[in-house]
Amino acid sequence: MAGKTSGNTMLMTEGVIWKQLLLFSFPLLIGNLFQQLYNTVDSIVVGNFIGSQALAAVGSSNSLINLIIGMFMGIATGAGVIISQYYGAGDEKKLSWAVHTCIALSLIGGALLSVLGVALSPFILDWMGTPEDVIDNSIIYFRIFFSGSLFNLLYNMAAGILRAVGDSKRPLYYLCISSVINIVLDLVFVVNFSMGIAGVGYATIIAQAVSAVLAILALMGTKDIYRVELKKVAIDHRMVKRILAIGIPSGLQQSIISLSNVIVQANINVYGSAAMAGYGAYNKIDGFVMLPLQSFCIAATTFTGQNIGAGKKERVKKGIFEGFAISFLYTLILSPILFWKTRDLLQIFSSDPEVLEYGVTVFKILLPFYCLLSVHQILMGTFRGAGKTMVTMLIGVGNMCVLRMIYINGLVPFFPSFEAVMLCYPITWTTTTLMDVLYCWKGKWMPF
Repeated sequence: MAGKTSGNTMLMTEGVIWKQLLLFSFPLLIGNLFQQLYNTVDSIVVGNFIGSQALAAVGSSNSLINLIIGMFMGIATGAGVIISQYYGAGDEKKLSWAVHTCIALSLIGGALLSVLGVALSPFILDWMGTPEDVIDNSIIYFRIFFSGSLFNLLYNMAAGILRAVGDSKRPLYYLCISSVINIVLDLVFVVNFSMGIAGVGYATIIAQAVSAVLAILALMGTKDIYRVELKKVAIDHRMVKRILAIGIPSGLQQSIISLSNVIVQANINVYGSAAMAGYGAYNKIDGFVMLPLQSFCIAATTFTGQNIGAGKKERVKKGIFEGFAISFLYTLILSPILFWKTRDLLQIFSSDPEVLEYGVTVFKILLPFYCLLSVHQILMGTFRGAGKTMVTMLIGVGNMCVLRMIYINGLVPFFPSFEAVMLCYPITWTTTTLMDVLYCWKGKWMPF
C-alpha cells in the first residue's frame, strides 16, 4: 500500500513526492474552499440584507472565535500527528487507542466550549471595545455559534483522523454537502423568514452538525485499522499524555496568536464600524487566498508524520523543498491577480465607499508579503509532523504575539493610524519566517 491509495487512504512513504502532496492537498483545498464559501456567504447575506453594522459584527467574530477554539484545534493537530505516525508504522493497536481517545476528547471539549462560549461572549466583546452599534448583534451571533461547538469539534477531530491516514477526499465531500446546506439556510432564514443575524448563526450550526455526523459515520463504517467503535470510545490516559504533549503547544500557539489578533481587532475597532467592515471583508478574501497554503501545510504534516513513522529521514527533507516549490509558485501567480482585482472583490461584500477604502488599504499593505507565508506554512507543517510543536509554538508566539504586541503598544501610539496597526502583520510574518528557516537549517528537529 506504500505510496498508493488503499480505498480512500494514502500512504506517502514511497512514490513521487510533489504529486502526492498535490493529490493530498487538492481535496483539502476544495473542501476548505467550500467551508470558506459558506462563511463568506454569511457575510454577503448579512452585508446586503441586514446592514454594515451586522457585517461588522460577523467580521469581528473571526479573531474571537479563533481564540476560543484554538486550543481544541491544537489538540486535533496533535492527534493527527500521532495517528499519521502510527499509520505509517502500521501499529494497529496504538492507532486504535489514539482514535478512540480523540473522539472522547472532542466530545468533552465540545460540551465545555459550548458552556464557556455562551457565558463569556458578552464580557469578551465588551473588553474588546466593540462599538455600541455592533455589540448586540455580535453577542447574538457568538452565542448561537458557540452553542454548536460540539459539532464543530467533532467534525474537525474526525476529519483530522481521516486526513492523518491520507484520506482527504471524504472530508471534502462532507464539507461540500454542509456548505450547500448552509447557503440555502442562510437565504431561507435571513431573506424569507427575516431572522436577521440569528438566522446566519443557526444556518451555520445546522450545517456543522450534518458534516460531523457524516464524518463519524465514515469512521464507523470503514474496515481499515482506524475504525471507530462506539463501545471503545474512552480516554486512554497514556495516549492522552502523548496527544496533549504535541497538541497543547499547537493549541497554545493558535490561541495566543488569536489573542494578539483580538487585540489588533480592538485597535481596529477604534476607527469605527467602516474600518471593522473593511477589515472583515479583507479577512474573508484572505481566507480564500490562504486555503491552498493551509492545505499544503496539512499535507506536509501528514507526509512528514507518515515518513517519520516509516523511518525515512531523507524523504522528509526532500519533501520540504518540493513543498516550497509548490507553495511559492502559487503565491507568485496569485498575488498580481489580487492586486489588480482588489476593489472588485471587496465590492462583493459592501458598496459603502468608506468600507471599500479601508479594505483596499489592508490589501496594499499585506499582499506583498504573502510569499513569506508560503515558506512558513510548509516549515510549520513539517515541524508538526515531526512532533516538534513546542518549537513551532515558541517561534509563532514569540513573533506573532509578543513582538506584535510590543509593536502595537510600544510603537503605534507614536504614529497612530489604521495603516500603522496593519503593519504589525508583515513585520511579524517576516521575523517568523526567518526563525523557521534558521531552525530548519540548524535545529535538531528530526527525531532520528
